[in-house]
Amino acid sequence: MTSGVIHEIREFTTHDGPGVRTTVFLKGCPLRCAWCHNPEGLSPEPQTMRTARGERTVGRRYTAEQVAAILNRQAAILRSNGGGVTFSGGEPLLQAPFVEDIIGRLSNVHVVLDTSGYATESRFRRVAGMSQLVYFDLKLVDREAHIRYTGADNAPILANLRALSSMDVPFVIRVPLVPGVTDTGANLRAIAGIAGSLAGLVRVDLLPYHRAAGGKYAGLGMEFLPSWNEAQPANADVEPFLAAAVPVSVASGDIRLAREPERI
Repeated sequence: MTSGVIHEIREFTTHDGPGVRTTVFLKGCPLRCAWCHNPEGLSPEPQTMRTARGERTVGRRYTAEQVAAILNRQAAILRSNGGGVTFSGGEPLLQAPFVEDIIGRLSNVHVVLDTSGYATESRFRRVAGMSQLVYFDLKLVDREAHIRYTGADNAPILANLRALSSMDVPFVIRVPLVPGVTDTGANLRAIAGIAGSLAGLVRVDLLPYHRAAGGKYAGLGMEFLPSWNEAQPANADVEPFLAAAVPVSVASGDIRLAREPERI
């Protein structure tokens, strides 16, 4: 039986997939995105976080059997609301054997994998193949910019996105709009160009930038040093996606629309 470290099991979520869901946030991520709004998910180990209310431990080790038991107790109500379970992070593929073991123990529950796609192809295919829907976070297409802002090459991510398109698993590409970084015309055009060639794509979601993460860093003894203007509204240019006949959705938040997207 496998075990792994989880930093939160959040019930009744509505933004992590269809219907009402329970989201399992796994600890540990191989990327270091400069804008990460969940720094407590970066380290694979339990940590102490200091807040105004005192100290608390972030992260707890569970067995796959323990997690599956929690989720299976909720299965009936999740199914009745058209929902299910989402595995997020951190990066869930960093603990792929643990996630696979949990999914294998679930009782007829819809599974969403929320991933950066940064993993070996074999690991990615195994977990994505056990899911009914994949949320695939695509941040930057330019390799040098990706290395600069996330600390890693995006070649494995783009390769896994192509692999996903060859699988019988629907997926949504999600783009966090970081002002002046990921929301540039060049980056959005590049993402639209890739998205337009992919089979199995449901839509592209353009997501707002989260400004509330800075305080978490201090509580973990980390520094948050954005090199972009946080006060600038992110630019959601949907035109490249419409031109490529790619369904696009713009989430609510501090986003400046270049053009109102069509309803999908």
